[in-house]
Amino acid sequence: MLDSIKKMFSGEDDLPLNTTGKPDISREKSAELYAKAKTFFPGGVNSPVRAFKSVYGTPLFIKKGHGSHIWDADDNEFIDFCCSWGPLILGHNHPKVKDKVIDAMQNGMSFGAPTALENELAELILKNNKYIQKLRFVSSGTEAVMSAIRLARGYTKRDKILKFEGCYHGHSDSLLVKAGSGLVTFGETSSAGVPKSFADETIVIGLNDTEALQKAFAEFKDQIAAVIIEPIPANNGLLLQTKEYLQSLRETCTANGTLLIFDEVISGFRIGFEGAAGYYQIQPDIITYGKIIGGGLPVGMYGASAEIMGQISPDGGVYQAGTLSGNPVAMAAGVAQLTELLRMGFYKDLHKKTEEFTEAIQRFATARSYKFKVFSIGSIFWFAFTSQETISKADDIDPASMDKFKVMHRELLNRGIYMGPSGYEVGFISSAHTKIDLEKAKRAIFDSLDLVFKK
Repeated sequence: MLDSIKKMFSGEDDLPLNTTGKPDISREKSAELYAKAKTFFPGGVNSPVRAFKSVYGTPLFIKKGHGSHIWDADDNEFIDFCCSWGPLILGHNHPKVKDKVIDAMQNGMSFGAPTALENELAELILKNNKYIQKLRFVSSGTEAVMSAIRLARGYTKRDKILKFEGCYHGHSDSLLVKAGSGLVTFGETSSAGVPKSFADETIVIGLNDTEALQKAFAEFKDQIAAVIIEPIPANNGLLLQTKEYLQSLRETCTANGTLLIFDEVISGFRIGFEGAAGYYQIQPDIITYGKIIGGGLPVGMYGASAEIMGQISPDGGVYQAGTLSGNPVAMAAGVAQLTELLRMGFYKDLHKKTEEFTEAIQRFATARSYKFKVFSIGSIFWFAFTSQETISKADDIDPASMDKFKVMHRELLNRGIYMGPSGYEVGFISSAHTKIDLEKAKRAIFDSLDLVFKK
């Protein structure tokens, strides 16, 4: 332990830590833009978390991103660990992605017709991902999941879906539900506008609860079309599951004629080119992916075996369509980005960088006896104000701990570090984050933790 502490504070880390808070950054222009935005949009935003309701201050309006850095309307510069919620694995404005997009745009931006770029991106994916045989491009992760659910129902001729509390699968009606009371429950709508009849087709149980899983299949035998899970739950903290538990899901689904859907909108191409399926070496029946396959542009995808995908129209009776599906700009960005991800050693280097970063932060917190844990997998990490060694269920997260994250978020912004504006959100590291970036971020995090635990 002593050696690791010495190592942590060696070199550039010898710089003294600040012991007082820094002045708040200027948000004058962002505040003006937000006031105007509230006259246009509900809450002044086009996605709720952007409103900064879980943290201090006015939302920051971002005007530019390059590499690992972003700049807001007030010209504050930040090292970005949000990365557009994960897909910018190469960082902002990567030159190869940008050049490929510009080349595609020279020929037009949307046709509503097939293009060779769709073939190119699909071939690139399928040749390097043994867990799917055919795929369909859509325009978002939510649309991919919605389509996967319909496909599962159409293939199995069953109606009910089983999901897990703590996993988020987009805002489609069938999945915007939460658990009721009891071991196994029908979902309760978690949003106005979702009919109860829709929620009644969704069964919700806790993560990492084999007893509840078996009870659900006993109670609803031959009724469950699909079990859907984030194999790496990363929308409500980082709720890491064991391979044994995920394998038990696979075996239970197989025994009951139920399809297993891996929602890899976050983990797909982030953990590795084959995502969590490849990481755990588990074959799901359907996999959904998000905008990482388009370099951050609006795109999604779902894939499965040729047999299951044969149910999608025009081959089969499950209808799904989209004018912008496979649009050439997103396909071009995807070809450029995924080609980079296939470069020898890409994931090894990125994961090592993340491991060194997160371990240094954990060593600091442990040395000071702070009630703080860093959970990570691949290039995804999550800060939790807890003493628990593992957090695998949504119920394991103490809501009161979010007050500490609120302080930390403000202090990090004041030190030039941008994290997602909620303590339930994970952070991401990109290939664009340099050693200097990460050293600066570590010192800012150390300073901020000192201030959080002094309060």
